[in-house]
Amino acid sequence: MGVVQRTRTVFLAGDSSVTRRQRSFAPMAGWGQALPLFIPSVEVVNCARAGASSRSFMERGRMTWLLREARPDDLVLLSFGLIDMKPDEGRHTEPFRDYQGRLSQCVDAVRDRGAHPVLVTSHERRVFDAQGNLRPLLGMYPLAMREVAADKSVPLIDLNEWSVRWWREAGPDGTQQIFLYLAPGEHPNYPEGAADNTHLRVGGAIECARFIARELRDRSMLEADYFENLERPCFSPDSVEWLDDDVFGELVRTRTLEVAE
Repeated sequence: MGVVQRTRTVFLAGDSSVTRRQRSFAPMAGWGQALPLFIPSVEVVNCARAGASSRSFMERGRMTWLLREARPDDLVLLSFGLIDMKPDEGRHTEPFRDYQGRLSQCVDAVRDRGAHPVLVTSHERRVFDAQGNLRPLLGMYPLAMREVAADKSVPLIDLNEWSVRWWREAGPDGTQQIFLYLAPGEHPNYPEGAADNTHLRVGGAIECARFIARELRDRSMLEADYFENLERPCFSPDSVEWLDDDVFGELVRTRTLEVAE
């Protein structure tokens, strides 16, 4: 009998732009929530958490849990920046100092497990000036991540650069269909409506996931046989899976380990 090959696993480490949302947050979605649409035969373990920076993800033991679970030949996609830029104590990092340092630590730790790190720049926020020009707010964080990728020879998926092109093409009005913009009464989870310039609705998350999946395939980070639906033009809003709130809470609680001092 032949040797049974273990199914490959893709781990996701990141913030709210990546995380799998609770049903009570629909139609808000992270791109990691939509990634299984394109690699359905791969186990995707979404460890990303809303409000996480590279600093808090490590200090609160989430990276420790991920490293315990990762096995040789698994992929670990690392995507931080949206929260690192905030001034909050306990989450902020400086792009060319501790942000790069923490990304480098994660890369080294993943490689020590025999797994393969992949850096993914964060998608841009939706902020336009009075003339309709996109104002990239992530500043130096995408550049800082690109430098780490080059210095450590890590594959980089530049979601930020790709998203900037898409947001500019869509413009102020079109991007409202990508981000969580809802009229009052449009969705029961947001009875007063929403105007969110950071978080995506399902369609935007799916297209970001499609871009990332194509990069994984075209650059041979995963074998081509794993991919499906990359040319499928559209998906229904219920194509992605949502977590019940109690399941979400349990995953938050259990996917954290004590960090050694």
